Parts: sequence; structure tokens; C-alpha cells
Amino acid sequence: MAEEVELKLALAEGHQSRFLRHPLLRQAIERHIETLDNIYYDTGDLSLHRRGIALRLRRKGHNWVQTVKLAGSSAAGLSSRPEWEVPYTGHFDFSSVDVSTVRDWLQRPKLLSRIVPVCETRFRRITWKFDAAPGAVLLTLDRGWIIADGRREAISEVELELADAPVEAIFSLAAQLAQRVALTPSTISKAERGYRLHLGIPSTPFKAEVVALSATMAPFEAFRCIALSCLDHLQQNHHGALTSDDPEYIHQMRVATRRLRAAMRLFAPALPDHFAETLRAPLSALTTQLGHTRDLDVLLDEIVNPVLHALPNEPRLPALAGDITNRCYATRAQAVSMLAAPDYGRTLLTALESLHAMPAADTTTIALLSFAAGRLRRLRKKARLLAAAAQIGQPQSLHALRVGIKRLRYALEFFSPLASQRAARALLEHLARLQDILGQLNDLANAGTLLMECAGDDPRLREAVTLIGGWHGPRHARLLASVPLELHRLSRLRLPKLRRKRS
Repeated sequence: MAEEVELKLALAEGHQSRFLRHPLLRQAIERHIETLDNIYYDTGDLSLHRRGIALRLRRKGHNWVQTVKLAGSSAAGLSSRPEWEVPYTGHFDFSSVDVSTVRDWLQRPKLLSRIVPVCETRFRRITWKFDAAPGAVLLTLDRGWIIADGRREAISEVELELADAPVEAIFSLAAQLAQRVALTPSTISKAERGYRLHLGIPSTPFKAEVVALSATMAPFEAFRCIALSCLDHLQQNHHGALTSDDPEYIHQMRVATRRLRAAMRLFAPALPDHFAETLRAPLSALTTQLGHTRDLDVLLDEIVNPVLHALPNEPRLPALAGDITNRCYATRAQAVSMLAAPDYGRTLLTALESLHAMPAADTTTIALLSFAAGRLRRLRKKARLLAAAAQIGQPQSLHALRVGIKRLRYALEFFSPLASQRAARALLEHLARLQDILGQLNDLANAGTLLMECAGDDPRLREAVTLIGGWHGPRHARLLASVPLELHRLSRLRLPKLRRKRS
């Protein structure tokens, strides 16, 4: 069995020529070009895919090679997974798979009789070999197509694979390449893209997932898992943000950056000195730009458009809505430009390298359960103090409370695998409800300033702003009226007990 360790990077199609002119490529000790045809197989009901098994035939010259891959581990583009390759002689042969449970399952005659082609890939691959003592790094550029059921998608990606070299060698090469071209960690393999094409699954915004933490982890190990999950969340929405008008992609990218920053703040006592400094500045710029885009989307979709639809014959509203729409398009274009630039890819590669370079476990480190309990108590205390200081007539105090609630909620989401699922779910629902109420109040409070900026000195547009404010008045009053009860519930909030094993 071979262990494949690689970093997969999406290459902007418009940057392919620039990539091929990169001076680093002249330092390669070998270069090879080939055209690869690949056929991926599975059963009609995708039994292999459900078990995390990929079965591929690849044509090399006049010969075919059979490859079996297992899911392994993958984090924000860097993957490590076992694979087995044998010559294909006209029938599938799984005898080389040395994981007995996988081999026995694949060799069942009933399964073998149901295996059929699912998708194909055809691409031109250029491979460069770089010395990285004591081993080497293989750099490949793949350009071509994924084909399934009459549909196809373009392939434009770079892979860096270790050949007995340390993982640092991958990031060193990637960082040099990313200085000139737009390269971003890719979270989806060619096979997975082929399956999605085969199933006709449309691209949809990707939401954060629960991170599988264990009580036996050291706190910085838990942080690493959470941070890698945040980067994965970010990248799963990157392509959609670049190519789709759906604002949810950018919203989810904003959430991912906020979650990562919240994790850095939450785990700060357990992280190496100055670790967060390498990430905070570039993440801050990205979060700010995504935030501007999201704020205008909310202003248009949740503040202006409901009034426009409720009062279709009001002549002052369309002009204001048109101005805001133009601002939305301009701000979105700025966000897309930032996401498509090489700086974005370099930021992610820096984050990924930093996380994989974190020190090994220290047996003297505080146990994760104790660390988590202490941090949750601290955040609960802070939220209660902010709740006590909150004033219904002071939007800034309610905003500060919203931030405190959000940080407590993120911490509970991160540590939820260590708690009773029922208790954690109930508490998260309560905090999400309060955060939503305070978020709507914050949106309404900020809307006035944003709307007046859009209206400028035009008296008719200013009248439209007054009209919008009046229309939302009853909703604002209802939201404010619900706050005291929610604050009373918050004062009695009890944290779920953390334990070593799941129930």
C-alpha cells in the first residue's frame, strides 16, 4: 500500500499561460508530458462511493492501470489517503488491497457483477520533479475535461505530491508559485466532481459542519481540527462566489472567516506565541470586504425590497432601490476581484501551512474538557454582563450583546461533540433565536445610515428613506418588545455538562 500525500490547488483558467511561464519551473530536475484517460467505476447505487472507495482505470500509453483509493483524510486541499495500483489485465483484481475488510468486500461476486462506468476524465498532464532532500516533490498541471452522462466540466488544477519529502516542501513550492498566479486550495477531487456531474447535483452554498472533537485531544489539536474545518467551509463556497449571483455563497464565506477568527480568540491561551498574528491581518481584510457585500445584500433584500413589494405604486422607492442595486453589484465585483486575486490563495496557503506546522502534542497541556469548560464559563459570564448592561434604547449596547452571544454560540458549536447533544442543541437554539433578534435590530439600526448615504441630498430619495423607516417601525417595535424576556432567559442560562464519551 502507498500513502498518497498531496496538495490540490485550483488554477484560474486565465492564469494557465502565466503559470507555464513561471521561472520556478526551470528549476525542475525532470519534466514529463502525457495525456491521461481515466474511467471511474461504481455500482448503479454507488455502493463504493458511499463507503469512501474510489475505483479507477487509467490508460498509460497502450496499457491500463487499476487504482483503488480510500477516503483517508483531507483538510482544506491537503489530503493523505491510501491507494493500491496494479496492472489491469481485463478484469478487476483486488488481491493487492491489504486492508482485509475492504478487499473482502470488493471481491464479492455479487458486487463485481454490478460494477459499471460512472464518469470519465481526459486531460493533458505536465509533471515537473523538484529535488527536496531527502526526497522530491512532484508538481503536476492538469488541463482537460470531466465527462458524465453527456455533461462535462473543465479541469484546471495543480497538484503537489510528496515523494519521500517532508510536508514543508509542498508548501514551500506552493508559496513560490502563488506569488504570480491565482492558486487556491481545492477541496473536491476529480472523482467527486465526476460523481456530482453523474448525479446532476447542482452547486449549492456549503454550510459549516460539526467538527469531530475527542476529549483526549490537547486544546491546540482541537483548534487545528476546527481551523481546518473553517478553511474547508471557506473553500467549498469559493467557486460559487466567483461564478454565481447567489449571495449566500459570499455570506457563507463571511461566516467561515468569522468562525475562524472566533476560534483563534477562543483558543488563544493554548496557541503558540504570535501564531494568530500571521492570519489575523489578511483575514481581517477579507472579512471586511465580504461584510460590506453582505451588508448591502441585506439592505436590499430584507429592508428595501419588502417595502417596494408592499407599495408597488410608490414612485419614490424604485429610484432608491436602483441606486442600492448598483452599489450591490459594485461591491460584489470588488469582493469577487479579491477572491480571484493571487493574494487570496496566498492567504489560504499561509493558513494551511501554519496549521500543519503547529507543534506536536505536549503531555503537560491542560485537558480539552477542562479547557473547554473554563472558556465556556468565561464567555457565559461575559454575555451575562453585557445583558445586564444592555439598554433597549441604546443600539450600541444591543450590538455589543449580540457579539457576546455570537462568540458564546460559536464556542458551544465547536465544543458540542463533548456535550450531551440534546442539551447542547436546546441551548444553541436559544442563543440562535436571541442572536437573530439582535441581528435584525442591528440591521435596522444600520439601515438608516446606509440608506441616507444612498439618498445623498436628493429630497425625494430622503423621503423614500423616511417611508422605509416608517414601514419597518412595527417590526422594530415587536423585536424590541421580545428582548426583555430573552435577556431574562439568558440570565438563567446553564451550560451543558462536558464529558469524555458521547451518549
